[in-house]
Amino acid sequence: MADREEVRRRIIDATTELLRSKGRDGVTTRTVSAAAGVQAPTLYRLFTDMNGLLEAVAADGFARYLARKHSQRLSDDPVNDLRRGWDIHVGFGLEHPEQYLLMYGQPVPGARRRTAEQAMERLRVLVERIAVAGRLSVGVEAAMGMVHAAGVGLTLNLIGTPPEERDPALPDRLREAVLTAITSDVPDGAPSVAQRAVSLKAVLGELPGLYTPGERALLDELLDRAADHGG
Repeated sequence: MADREEVRRRIIDATTELLRSKGRDGVTTRTVSAAAGVQAPTLYRLFTDMNGLLEAVAADGFARYLARKHSQRLSDDPVNDLRRGWDIHVGFGLEHPEQYLLMYGQPVPGARRRTAEQAMERLRVLVERIAVAGRLSVGVEAAMGMVHAAGVGLTLNLIGTPPEERDPALPDRLREAVLTAITSDVPDGAPSVAQRAVSLKAVLGELPGLYTPGERALLDELLDRAADHGG
């Protein structure tokens, strides 16, 4: 088993390096086999086909990305923690563009990879901390969707732009625009109705079993309505 995992690891690392140095067109059965020092049948036995190998490389990218995200120490300022999480995401994409394209640039309609779900759960943690602090001005799901869409879209755009043509201020400007759209300060310690509703929903998530599923569904609907109403 150890030998199998060692060979699998060697193939994934070789493919990742080929992606970095030669791009997707440079990744073939022949080049991967030569770089990893294995025979072509080994690739098929371990990964079924080239799509399976690239899926494994994408999963490895998510693992590396999540390790970097989880190494982020959380502070007493949840908004700034989300800000730093954004910077980690964009930075990872620019450091590993070919792997990032496998992770986020080839979505399956109506589905999301399990590893991508794990990344979304980390984002949920960061956003819910803002909600609990009473500083989230939209619902948690809406905030997550906005941050994810803007962050991924920005990173893919930067990857597709020649480095000399990139606007170095764009990541910070877009990040702050998104944060402004989903958060607000609490004036004089008096959160708005929307902020209270979002905060209460987030806190209730920490109290499993307090309500029946039906009660919780109704309460969530009412709190979402209050959050969407604003004011």
